[in-house]
Amino acid sequence: MEEAQRRALRRGRARLVAALRVAPLWGPLRERGLFTRHMLEDVQSAGSRGEQARQLVIDLETRGKRAFPVFLSILRDTGQGDLADMLAEECGCPSAPPQLVDLRPVELELPGEEHHENVNLPERLSIPVQAESERPRVPPVPVRGSAVDKWNRDLVYQLRADPCGRCLILNNINFAADSGLCTRRGSDVDCEKLEKRFRALSFDVLTQRDLEAQDMVSELQKLARRDHSALDCCIVVILSHGCQTSHIQFPGGVYGTDGKPIPIEKIVNYFNGSNCPSLRGKPKLFFIQACGGEQRDRGFVVDSSSPGDEAPRGSVESDATPFQAPSGNVDESDAVASLPTPSDILVSYSTFPGFVSWREVSSGSWYVETLDSVLDQYAPSEDLLNMLLRVANAVSAKGKYKQIPGCFNFLRKKFFFKCK
Repeated sequence: MEEAQRRALRRGRARLVAALRVAPLWGPLRERGLFTRHMLEDVQSAGSRGEQARQLVIDLETRGKRAFPVFLSILRDTGQGDLADMLAEECGCPSAPPQLVDLRPVELELPGEEHHENVNLPERLSIPVQAESERPRVPPVPVRGSAVDKWNRDLVYQLRADPCGRCLILNNINFAADSGLCTRRGSDVDCEKLEKRFRALSFDVLTQRDLEAQDMVSELQKLARRDHSALDCCIVVILSHGCQTSHIQFPGGVYGTDGKPIPIEKIVNYFNGSNCPSLRGKPKLFFIQACGGEQRDRGFVVDSSSPGDEAPRGSVESDATPFQAPSGNVDESDAVASLPTPSDILVSYSTFPGFVSWREVSSGSWYVETLDSVLDQYAPSEDLLNMLLRVANAVSAKGKYKQIPGCFNFLRKKFFFKCK
């Protein structure tokens, strides 16, 4: 969608939300290929008519450059021409309805495939992703930063903004003496890697160091309250000690430098659709380097000739929080997040719930080191979930102390980073 059209939608959002009759729109929106059935179900589940209208307008910005004129035509066809004229005037575009005859062939063109005039557009766009493996005649069309062809575009988050979004990194290293928590040596190595990596992935990065629990909450709330309307994504990274906490959907909490824990569930809720409306329908990614508990997994014996399975050299520390007073070079545990309506959220954390997370003083944590390496190599061509599988596989093979990164995924689409 062109920037002028985005601005028109935002300027007219209040009037649209107040006056838009959404019920007549569902059929035309799907029939003309603007939304898939599953996307419409998500909009319809937003709540009241006003909430549905607000979510529809927000999602409309992600539907491509043809979405605006098609939406105006649908408004006129459903007897809401006054709203269509208002948006056209805001945009400065012609008020006449666009000719839709030419739209469908363009939408349906696929390399190497014959065009069939009797194909129904909505049905084709709503075919599940598994069907792609059954279509060997359609070669992928890689695009830098998305690796997706036109066929898959409705299954992929569109990252068009520059920067893509904001990335907040909270890096806690030094803890109060009375907290009982050790200094997290090597965390600065992690922080520097992730700063460089996410800047290279077109994010505006802000780092805060050694914050008490209330200050961490303030920074997170500050980020959630900002206007993300012109951006496509948001990332939060937390490097700290962690612990187990009571939870509804996700385990764990992270510590401020004063030794006070913050449930990850609470952290994620700051960014849900109710508290951060400008991020509705947009991916919100959380990366947590901390332990989920005190258990240590020594794994089970497998046959392997890979040198990667050997125990790493150097000083290795746990990033988990023991329930008893720590002794020696023991750090604290990490945690994960949750939210009441976790749409478009992914939480990746360094260890399986209940277990410790390992960090080396010289090279940083196993999780961050591997995550950075995988993003460097595969971000231009693979989606995030596939890369996290690579991270889990590589981290779980390290050393005699086993660690399996966890992932709670509530994304509705595939996520491809936008590489510079």
